[in-house]
Amino acid sequence: MDAAQWDTARLDPTAVFRRPHELMARDDLSDAQKIELLRRWEYDARELEIAEEENMPAPGEFDDLLDEILDCLRQLEAGAK
Repeated sequence: MDAAQWDTARLDPTAVFRRPHELMARDDLSDAQKIELLRRWEYDARELEIAEEENMPAPGEFDDLLDEILDCLRQLEAGAK
């Protein structure tokens, strides 16, 4: 991943990756980088969830996105032990 893609992904992981497991498949990212991106993605997903609860439509929402993000984080954290 080049520096421009990295900067974009740090601000909005969905601008570079369609799903969290796509991010996980990247060999050119360290576990720490993957965790950083997944944490950002988790934050964004939770914000969309709050907006939806307040009856604001969440654009491009995925029903199981947060579960997928958390699953990926668990995998990375289990490997770090």
